[in-house]
Amino acid sequence: MTTPGFRPTHVVPQQGMPAWEAPDPARPTVPLDPLLPVRLVERRGDWGHVLCSNGWSAWVDGRYLVAVPQDPPLSAGPLTTAADPRPLLGRTEQALARYRAAVEELAAGGLDGETFRRRTQGLRIGVVVDGESMWLYDPAQARWAYGDGTRLSTYAADAPPAADLGHAPTRVVTPEGEP
Repeated sequence: MTTPGFRPTHVVPQQGMPAWEAPDPARPTVPLDPLLPVRLVERRGDWGHVLCSNGWSAWVDGRYLVAVPQDPPLSAGPLTTAADPRPLLGRTEQALARYRAAVEELAAGGLDGETFRRRTQGLRIGVVVDGESMWLYDPAQARWAYGDGTRLSTYAADAPPAADLGHAPTRVVTPEGEP
């Protein structure tokens, strides 16, 4: 469930990311899900304190968050085939129907957990509708697209981090005697 009025500033990278209770590598917590919308509320060196769309908060390696543009692109010009939202909406509906059918079969006892996992493996969808604004995940293009009802524009593209330094974010050290 999304917190009312939540506006993300970033999304978690497509592979998810580890999280910590505090900016301290010794205090890990549950990792964040791939493409989870978050709001960056504080930075301390490489550490980023994020508020998740469900109201939960955690500390992450802020270098790997994928920034979300603040203002979605506006549509300009006539509807074109490449920007027409209907094909992507149709593919999203089909993927959701496949997932729902698998869930129904699992709930009815017709599938075991392993078969359910195999049937849904690789299935990726994402849809956010807020009035006339819509964000759709396009797995074929590995991107989030913004739509205003008439056309789609790239909103955020999946991209692996530029470099994996192989260590936790830089630890913040305060001078002795300071809290």
